[in-house]
Amino acid sequence: MTDLGDFGDFDGGDDGDDGGGSSADVDGDGAPAGDGGTGDDSAPAGGSAAREEEFEPLDVSPRGSDRGIGTIAVSEGLQICEREEDTQLRAYVTTGNRPNVRIGSYLLVPYPDGERLFCRITGLEYAQAFHADDATEIHARRAMRRDGIDEADYKFMATLEPMAVLFEQPAAGTAADGSTGDEPGDNGELTRRMVDRVPKPETVVREAVDTSEIKTGLKMPEDGVFIGHLSVGGETVTTNAEPPTIDYRLKDDYEAGDPLVFRHTLVAGGTGSGKTHGAKNILRQYVADDRTYPMEDGRSVTPALVMFDPQDEYAQMHDDNPEMTDAFARRLEREGIAHGGVTDTTAFVPKVGQATYAADHHRAEQVEFTVPFSMVRSRPWLVASAGLNDNQYPALKYLLKRFFDQHGNEGTYEQFRRFLDDPALKEELDESGRVHEATFDAVKRRTYGFGDVFDQAARPITELVHEFVRPGGVSVVPTYHVNDTRATTTVVLALASLLVDEKLSNDPTHDRIKETPLVLGMDEAHNFLTDADNVQARKVISKFTDAAKQGRKERLGLFLITQDPQDIADPVFKQVNTKVVLNLGDEDAIKSVNIPPNLESKVPYMEKGQMVVYSPDNSEPVECIGLSTCVTEHGR
Repeated sequence: MTDLGDFGDFDGGDDGDDGGGSSADVDGDGAPAGDGGTGDDSAPAGGSAAREEEFEPLDVSPRGSDRGIGTIAVSEGLQICEREEDTQLRAYVTTGNRPNVRIGSYLLVPYPDGERLFCRITGLEYAQAFHADDATEIHARRAMRRDGIDEADYKFMATLEPMAVLFEQPAAGTAADGSTGDEPGDNGELTRRMVDRVPKPETVVREAVDTSEIKTGLKMPEDGVFIGHLSVGGETVTTNAEPPTIDYRLKDDYEAGDPLVFRHTLVAGGTGSGKTHGAKNILRQYVADDRTYPMEDGRSVTPALVMFDPQDEYAQMHDDNPEMTDAFARRLEREGIAHGGVTDTTAFVPKVGQATYAADHHRAEQVEFTVPFSMVRSRPWLVASAGLNDNQYPALKYLLKRFFDQHGNEGTYEQFRRFLDDPALKEELDESGRVHEATFDAVKRRTYGFGDVFDQAARPITELVHEFVRPGGVSVVPTYHVNDTRATTTVVLALASLLVDEKLSNDPTHDRIKETPLVLGMDEAHNFLTDADNVQARKVISKFTDAAKQGRKERLGLFLITQDPQDIADPVFKQVNTKVVLNLGDEDAIKSVNIPPNLESKVPYMEKGQMVVYSPDNSEPVECIGLSTCVTEHGR
């Protein structure tokens, strides 16, 4: 290969004798050394100064100032189609705007009649502006000796996804031209429709910087439960308004359907993703003083929050966050975001065996309770957690019925154990063909080991319902102090099923539950709502599936929090309308949440507090950032 040498010093001269002489015949300014070429900058003829005076510089910049980031291009086609894959919409981005353009940014393309095409950047590409081969040694080494890149040599193209057409909806009594007689030019409310028009070539494309345009384009409601601030690529979207951020909220009234709290929420995120921090911020909004829901008797009632908490973190919602500054609090107030501790927060502590609960990280009131064995009368599966099969479960139901017929609701677990120890009962049931002796023995073995769960030295939860469910109050059930996994599961499912059964019942025992809007929160939900091949799991899933289906009618909302969404039973998962997805590293977990592919690819790379919100009945799928400071106490 020929050595090009230091081609940067090449001066364009001819090394031969026939062509105008050598480089020695030219002075430092490029003028001939003979006949008037003195090398002096002040020389009147042939010098550089004379040449500068001889040619007037030409300004090639267009008049006026640039608007937008570029223009619609037609070089590779321009079409809007019903099939998304056939749509071709690209924009040329001018040199000065290129550093600030990002995938996911929202843009507006105006039509001549004032309507606007709202779209999103889905791809960015450099393309050659001229036919040239830049994959050569000369191009590469020239670039290696240069400090910058001459972007004018390349086209920078943005691929756009059309999302909606924005237009002014004439207000009632407004003429077709937008005039009302009293207020000419008032065109009414900004609204959206499906994309049905193609923009004109060379139309100027601009960034969407108006809050109303962005919220309308993304179908986001103006009011509701605050989730976070709209973002793109981890950066908050800013506008020309005050505050400059765009708040993302969930619909919370009956004007546009049922409030989404009663159509259920899933918060999924791995360890360190900000899952609990974000969940506290959202749940705090539901128990704000001004948030109420109408009941069938005409009352408007603030919901009660019952939170099952295996990590003992949510009782801190009682306390203010000492890290919150006055400036941040004023910002939250301006945006209508509830903050500060909920004074009416109580930790209902299950009494299980010798386990003791010691909490010095919150100031919430603590109330001990026990699960009475009487709850098993209508929920036999509570003592089937050891894995009874479908043949053994009917035997358990019969034995429980016979026991409670003899002892009434006052019957205890210890009495039930003595009841099963009676050899005469076993022989009688076997001889009558009611329960085979092998089945009897299996039931006896598998219902053993609940002595630390039922009928402990504390008030039964059935006597505490009025305190447990309080409008505007937060009841937290911590289970961190219980080391027995089976005991924990039994306690949580006993209380959760009590709430669900009373909500769905047409003849409830506890009117307080039936007549109060209820948000039922469950952290590590995959541990309790998992789909498994045993009687208890199937009964639990069936119960919570019914609760999820009827939640909107009964004012019952499930709020599930998990780092393993793939383990939540499918019948329950399908009823969840709103998914808040933070960082997840597991591929199966990411796939299971069923969010759009363009957002799914971002999930493993999201920083703490970043989230994807997929709520089809609320808005287009979006990326958000949660509050940097928790609105209540957080952290241990």
